[in-house]
Amino acid sequence: MDRLRLVGLAAGGLLAVCGIAWAVGGVLTAGQVPAGTTVSGVAIGGLDEAEAVARLEEELGPRADGDLTLSVGGMGDVPGEELTLAPGEAGLEVDYAATVAATGAGGSWNPGWLWERVGGGDEVAPVVSVDDEKLDAYLSGLDEELSTEPVDGAIALKPQGPRVTEPVVGLALDRAAAQDAIVAAYLSEDGTAELSLTETQPDIDADDVARALEEFADPAMSAPVTLRFGDSAVQLKPRQYARALRLVPEGGVLVPQLRPKALAQQLGGLVADDGAAPVNAEVRLLAGKPRVIPAKPGVTFDQAEVDAAFLDLVTRPEGERELEVPAQVVEPGFTTEDAQALAITEQVSEFTTYFPYAEYRNTNIGRAAELVDGTVVKPGETFSLNGTVGERTAENGFTEGFIISNGIFKEDLGGGVSQMATTTFNAAFFAGMTDVEHKPHSFYIDRYPVGREATVAWPTVDLRFRNDTPYGVLIHAHLTPSTPSAQGVLTVRMFSTPYWDITTKTGDRYAFTSPATRTLDTADCYPNTGYGGFDIDIWRYWRRVGSDEVERTEKMHTTYIPSDTVICKPPGSLPG
Repeated sequence: MDRLRLVGLAAGGLLAVCGIAWAVGGVLTAGQVPAGTTVSGVAIGGLDEAEAVARLEEELGPRADGDLTLSVGGMGDVPGEELTLAPGEAGLEVDYAATVAATGAGGSWNPGWLWERVGGGDEVAPVVSVDDEKLDAYLSGLDEELSTEPVDGAIALKPQGPRVTEPVVGLALDRAAAQDAIVAAYLSEDGTAELSLTETQPDIDADDVARALEEFADPAMSAPVTLRFGDSAVQLKPRQYARALRLVPEGGVLVPQLRPKALAQQLGGLVADDGAAPVNAEVRLLAGKPRVIPAKPGVTFDQAEVDAAFLDLVTRPEGERELEVPAQVVEPGFTTEDAQALAITEQVSEFTTYFPYAEYRNTNIGRAAELVDGTVVKPGETFSLNGTVGERTAENGFTEGFIISNGIFKEDLGGGVSQMATTTFNAAFFAGMTDVEHKPHSFYIDRYPVGREATVAWPTVDLRFRNDTPYGVLIHAHLTPSTPSAQGVLTVRMFSTPYWDITTKTGDRYAFTSPATRTLDTADCYPNTGYGGFDIDIWRYWRRVGSDEVERTEKMHTTYIPSDTVICKPPGSLPG
């Protein structure tokens, strides 16, 4: 009994001692950081809360305020790079008080807590405060700086064929991963955050482009299509209708689309406007070369029917690329085939004359050249200058100038047009045209080739020649106006298929005559210093192109009368 009592007394004493120690420990360690506690390598164990906060601010602060290094990984053609980031710019800072509180400082009567205070603490991670708005704004700017937008693939249908824009994969910052990496790198040993870029795919990728090429673009541009309006067929080549086609992105694929106005415009170049009269073919000089401008049949049809079928038509295989279009057709009187049969292919003659400055010459010669330019003389046809130029009136674009009348100069509408007659005559002469009618000036004008010149007067005196070759002839006339300091230049060129080689010989002047002297007192008198007249002969020799044999010889004889001297007196001063 005594032994049991003795054991009870001993146990009670031990509990009393422990209780006293627990009480003393609780009092002595209240408000302290557990012994041995560190925060990012800074020892704060055993310090009270205020001391621990102060030490962390002193020793951890410089590191907390230092710049972070952002290592952005490159991808594709985009190289990697390193950036620096001030923590405050991203809204990062250390909450020192919360960090100390996280160590367990502040006191407790829990025996385990007391044991931790006595036995030692652990490494505690600093509590980082993140301003989400600031960090999000920084990442938005970084994303805009580093990212590249994806480029959709595209196909443009050009006259030369499909032109492909290859798709390009874009790059974007992985925002969520970047935020975690920046927060984790803050206060880390090397202070570096690894950021990554992720690929962003275009809506139209390489497979979409390849499919559109195979199913539409390549077939569409592979061969012409034919629209048949009754018996009249119109062919459209890919380079002609390319503008009317396009491929547009729609739902992640390239979808064929028609531009109806562009198709109607292109078709309008081959047929007359819907319901209009047919247009004859022409031969024109384009960029210095004779070209056939195709005829246009007069066609009445429903454009909407063509539009509805065209996208299918251009993808059909060769041999099936034809569309029957219900229409009423009126064929032109002079077809494209007719124009091509004229075989107007190259220049066969050219002649140039010069004239002194006078505004009336610029006006009248220029107007005559404008009216003659582009004239086509078909095989067997006869060209008439009067018939082409028409009467020289103010309404027809002519003004008054000097003409020769009764051997002296007079003013009349159209003065100077004989320059056009002479230049055209010589171009026809060397092109091998047959002379039907030409009349030289009554007296010789030395700016013209002697014996090879012509004058005209409405309606009695004309220049006419006939095209006896098997080919058509296109006449081109061009005027460079005269100025007070420079002569005017008139050039007439003729285009055809070479048929004749023409050479010429000019004889000596003979049968000379002397000028008379006239004294006039009329209001329209113009003084003149006279010169003599003479006769002259010109020969033209005709050889086939490539042959030395003369097939034909032509002789032209001209008699020039004297140009009289004219003396002008005041009107009415001469007797009776």
